[in-house]
This record gives sequence, C-alpha cells and structure tokens, in this order.
Amino acid sequence: MELQNKKGFFGKMSERLSDVIMARSEVDDEMLEEMEEVLITSDMGMETTMHIMDQVRDIIKNESIKKPETVKVILRKIITEMLDKGEALKLSSETPLVVLMIGINGGGKTTSIGKLAHRFQKEGRSVVLAAADTFRAAAGEQLEIWGERAGINVIRHEEGSDPAAVIFDSIQSAKAKGTDVLICDTAGRLQNKSNLMAELEKMNRVIDREFPDAARETLLVLDATTGKNAVSQVKEFGEVTKLTGVILTKLDGTAKGGIAVTISDEFDMPVKFIGVGEGIEDLKEFDPWEFTGGIFNE
Repeated sequence: MELQNKKGFFGKMSERLSDVIMARSEVDDEMLEEMEEVLITSDMGMETTMHIMDQVRDIIKNESIKKPETVKVILRKIITEMLDKGEALKLSSETPLVVLMIGINGGGKTTSIGKLAHRFQKEGRSVVLAAADTFRAAAGEQLEIWGERAGINVIRHEEGSDPAAVIFDSIQSAKAKGTDVLICDTAGRLQNKSNLMAELEKMNRVIDREFPDAARETLLVLDATTGKNAVSQVKEFGEVTKLTGVILTKLDGTAKGGIAVTISDEFDMPVKFIGVGEGIEDLKEFDPWEFTGGIFNE
C-alpha cells in the first residue's frame, strides 16, 4: 500500500513527537508527559492515550529503557498492535457478498461506494449497486454517475420510495445474473435514530430472507477531518446496527489521523480501507504498520 503525503495525514504530529523525543539524551518523566499531550491533541483521545502510555511506561520500567529513540520504536509497535485486527482488516472474499454502506451525508459514502465497486471489478468480481438512500434527492443520481464511470448497473426507485424494496429488487437482479457483489447505499439520518434503525432492520430482514447464502459486510464511512465527531459516529451507528468495519475518507489532507487508533482501541473496530484522494483508485487497503509510519514520518 503506497500512502501519498504521509506527513499530511497527521499534520504536525510526527514533527511534535520527534521534537519531544529527540530533544533529550535520556528518557525522563517530562518527556513522557509531553508525548502524552501530543497524542491527546492528535485526536487519539484521553482513554486511548492513557492505554498507550501505560504500556510505554511499563516497557520502559521493565526493560530499563534509557534511550529516547528506543521509546519511539516502542510507541510505534504498541500503536500498530492496537490497529492490527488480523483477518478482520480484510473484506470478505466470499461470493455472493452483500455490502451495506452507512454513514452521514457528506462523509464520502457515495464516493467510497464507487471506489469500492471499482476495486471489486479489478479483482474480477461482478458488481451491482443498490440506490437505497431514497430520502436524499441527489443520492441516486450521484450513485448512477459512479456506476456509469465504472460501468456498473445501478438499481434505483423513485425518490422517497421504500429502501427495502430497492434492496429486494437488487437482490433479484444479482441472483438472476449471478452477480458476485451487491453494494447497498443507505440513508445516514442519525438525527432520527429510531427511524434509521427500523429501516436498516427491514433491509437486513429482506437480505436474510431473499439472499440467505450471501456473506455480509456492514461498513461505516467516516470523514477523518471531523476528528472526534467521527469517533462519536462509530458509537451512534453501532447502536443502530452491527458494524463489521470502517472506511476512513479524506485522509489526504487531515491532521486528525489519530482517530483511526481511537476507533480501533475503544470499539475494537477494524479500519478496512482509507481514502487518500478523489480518484477512483484512491481507496487503499488499511495497513497498520505503514499507517503508523505516517505518525513517525518513516
């Protein structure tokens, strides 16, 4: 996975950590407190930062670490392990596969659907898109634009129609054509959680009934530039439906990359993909070791 402009993911975070570590000839309490402050202000949050720094302090004590440069290595290893969810980082390779995409408007959901569909095509898998966000006027049109760009069929109904009906028709089309992957756009109206929950439950019932053999993924699309607000969305959407992973978008120009660590730590949630640009190829599989390299500009 080649990450573009790594330093841009974290803004001054890598510089600030390096300044703290390299300014000293020996590890001391003041250095550790300053490291703690850098992590907290980089959207890793208090709880996750404390979790990280407790482990750092334990290793320093148990192994009698004196060199600041060694602390940098320890810190990267701890954060990488937090991010590494093993096989859960990978999207299901089974077919047929149904992917429910959820997230608030403006978070990059439709764009991520287009990019993900393109990835599946490059892997040789056939795809159909379901325009099940029927409450936002432009949602279906935007999805069709991405469908045309990628040469993928889009199933859509009239604005305001039942999203579960769109899912039903899309499943019938996928089954009839032997399509490998069905990607479903859904509404993200968190301000009315009870309606959204009922809507998603109905969609899931239709999928369970009409496509029982299909593997399932439910991916939450989050805008990394919103920082702590993105973290709260994991909690909110997690209360509405069972999530299997996260896609972090707009990482090409944010200083808030630390939210990936918070999400992985607080919710035990895998980040499956990151968006690093506007192009159709700019959706990359998440690699924890390479991602933490951005924190240390390595």
